[in-house]
Amino acid sequence: MKKLIVALSIGLFFISCKEDKSKKTETKDAKEVVKTTSDKTYKIASSTLTWKGYKPTGSHHGTFNLKEGELKFDKQNLIGGKFTFDMTSVKVLDIPETDENNQKLVGHLTSPDFFDAAQFPTGTFEITKVTKEEINSKIEGNLTLKGITKNISFPASIIVQKDGTTSFLSNAIKIDRTDFGIKYKSKKFFDNLKDKFINDVFDITFDIKVK
Repeated sequence: MKKLIVALSIGLFFISCKEDKSKKTETKDAKEVVKTTSDKTYKIASSTLTWKGYKPTGSHHGTFNLKEGELKFDKQNLIGGKFTFDMTSVKVLDIPETDENNQKLVGHLTSPDFFDAAQFPTGTFEITKVTKEEINSKIEGNLTLKGITKNISFPASIIVQKDGTTSFLSNAIKIDRTDFGIKYKSKKFFDNLKDKFINDVFDITFDIKVK
C-alpha cells in the first residue's frame, strides 16, 4: 500500500508540473500593422497588466505598470491600439513587500535571466487585427518582450460603460517565454534540472480602461 501511495504521489507531481500545451497561445511571426482611419482614439485612463509564472513548488504573480497606450474605434468598433508597459516597474504580489525575498525576486525578474529591464526597459503590444465574434472579440497583435516581437491572438471583451469609459479585458494569455529569449531554467535548454525547472509558459492578463 505504501508503494502504491508513493507511486501515485510521484505521478500526480509530474502531472501537475506538465504544461497544458493545448491552452498555450501560439506565437507567429510579427505582422504588419495596417493603417486605419478611426473616428475616435481613447487614451488610457487606468490599467493593470498582471503576470503569473509557474514552477513545480508553486507560482508567483504580480503586475507591470503601463506607461502609455490608446485604443482606436470606428463607429464604436475596436479597430486598433497600442500599449507600452514599463518592464522596470515589475511588482511581486504574493510575497510581502517587507520580506527580503520580494526584492530578490524583483531583482531577478528584471535581470538578464528574465526580462533584462536595463537593456529592454519597455515592452509593447500593438493590435494588428480585430475580429468581432458572438460574445468576445478575437484580438491579434504584435507582442514585444526583450526586443523580440511575435504575433499572438486571444479573446477579449470590449465593454463600454455609461460614463464613457471603455474596458479592454482578457483572460489569462498563456505565453511561452522561450519564444522571447527567456531561457532561464527551461527544460528545453538545460538538462538535469530535476524539480528546479521553471515552466516555459507564463500568464499575462490585460485589464485596460480608456476614456
